[in-house]
Amino acid sequence: MRADSKLLLGTLSGMGAGALWGLVFLTPQIAGDFSPLQLSAARYLAYGVIALALLLPRWRRISGAVGRAEWVALVWLSLLGNIIYYLFLAAAVQMAGVAASTLIVGCVPVVVTVVGSRESDAVPLRTLLPSLALAVVGVGLIGWESLGRESAGGDPWRQLIGIFCAFGALFSWSAYAVFNSRWLARLSHVSAHDWSLLTGVVTGALAVVLAVPAFALGGEAHGGEAWLRFWGVSCAVALGASILGNGLWNRASRLLPLTMVGQMIIFETLFALLYGFLWENRWPTALEVISCVLLVAGVLWCASSHGRKPRAEGKAAA
Repeated sequence: MRADSKLLLGTLSGMGAGALWGLVFLTPQIAGDFSPLQLSAARYLAYGVIALALLLPRWRRISGAVGRAEWVALVWLSLLGNIIYYLFLAAAVQMAGVAASTLIVGCVPVVVTVVGSRESDAVPLRTLLPSLALAVVGVGLIGWESLGRESAGGDPWRQLIGIFCAFGALFSWSAYAVFNSRWLARLSHVSAHDWSLLTGVVTGALAVVLAVPAFALGGEAHGGEAWLRFWGVSCAVALGASILGNGLWNRASRLLPLTMVGQMIIFETLFALLYGFLWENRWPTALEVISCVLLVAGVLWCASSHGRKPRAEGKAAA
């Protein structure tokens, strides 16, 4: 596949993943009467069940394509990118608000891109600095306006804990993005979709352990309608964000260099904001529009930098 075709297909896959992942930020709001532990356990139990059902017809062949090292890696990736990340994120959204969580987790592209710039044959970090600056300013402007609105009248200690949880989500998902990209590069014989399903099976197994304290230790009582909404939302997020979103993300991770993969996470922030506006039934403010424009401009700048690299290398080789 040509380099420009890989760049385009990888970017579209990253955008699709971001569109599906953005829905995750609404889940704690829709089912806010359930704890972050319950939200995390239910989503990933559903993810595991759906992934196993899709893999069962090909289980013998797919499981035989991975060894002990890959299974160990899947455990770590499931913890970092799913269980731990979502537990931190759900707690952050409920305690610090969507804006603060989006602001902090929105720094994932910067962290991943900086790490990716240290790999061999990567686009130099100095070339990517303008796109990173646009991303930082864009996310910063969103937080500047939204934090004051959400923090008014809130418990400062609860908000502080929520902010720490958001940073936990930031570091957990950054580590997942880096290590998952490296494992996909090694496993050319396993498709990006199958790697996502295998991750789902392992995540579901881990979620069984998580479900014990989440559901067996009591807590607030809920009516039948609340439980129906809870499991409906959990299954929808598992299918959309985990099965489809993770599959698209793995596709993008295989097609794009890590420095470009980091920028794709910005689409999760953009779509999370869009869904937030729809949920709140309002138009974005002027500052929020400027922020979104800066985020998109940063991605386009980064894509342009990567698009020039293959052509420059081709001329040098000639």
